[in-house]
Amino acid sequence: MNIIFAGTPAFAVPALESLRRAGHTIRAVYTQPDRPAGRGRKLAASAVKQCAQTHGIEIRQPEKIADEEKRLRTDAPEAMIVIAYGLLLPPAVLAIPRHGCINVHASLLPRWRGAAPIPRAIETGDTETGISIMQMEAGLDTGPVLAQARTPIHETDSAQTLHDRLARLGAETLVATLERLARGEITAQPQDASR
Repeated sequence: MNIIFAGTPAFAVPALESLRRAGHTIRAVYTQPDRPAGRGRKLAASAVKQCAQTHGIEIRQPEKIADEEKRLRTDAPEAMIVIAYGLLLPPAVLAIPRHGCINVHASLLPRWRGAAPIPRAIETGDTETGISIMQMEAGLDTGPVLAQARTPIHETDSAQTLHDRLARLGAETLVATLERLARGEITAQPQDASR
């Protein structure tokens, strides 16, 4: 499948690696512009940019993704994978890929929509969390769910250990979901807004 990938932090890297290993063509990677980091406040590349550089994948770092609409139409991706990218996609961009824009979210939607789902699950004392593979729409994490995978939250888990486990689970679930989507074996299920 021809894919555009949009992501920024380390959480998105396992999915990018898994997509490559599964034989998908990553046409380009969108990631946030380099930002000052550390004591010296030197410009630092995102984890996704570093991964893309390692594999020779084209990197795009626009301030606004809306400015990329024409370029994305030319790319003609079958799907756009979005994982913690950091920018909201406008409706015109969401409509470009044949299979839509697909998000990997670190919670069992509709629980913990929005930012920081991992710390929220731990702080609240949830005993289980997981990954949702979601078809994106204009609302924040409101789109229909294509697949979910669950994992327990152990008493010994920290935000970091859970982050790492969910990143791997998200990568595995994403690859399996794309295979089913390409074969027409999957139908997105609307989220229960009452939850």
